[in-house]
Amino acid sequence: MLSSKFVNILLVLLAALFVFGGAYLSYVLQNVLDVGYFVSIASGFALFAIGLVLVWFLIRRKLIP
Repeated sequence: MLSSKFVNILLVLLAALFVFGGAYLSYVLQNVLDVGYFVSIASGFALFAIGLVLVWFLIRRKLIP
């Protein structure tokens, strides 16, 4: 499944979105949707952590040189 170039590119873009999108998600949840501070920070950190795990997986599989 991970042999396709399209899937590889999609996973790299998804990892970048998760890593960099965590901060923006916290901002949107707190300031736009009026969600509590701790909930917004926890969800942003969770998204950041998922992104880091995905980057680690991609580096381990040598999909990111």
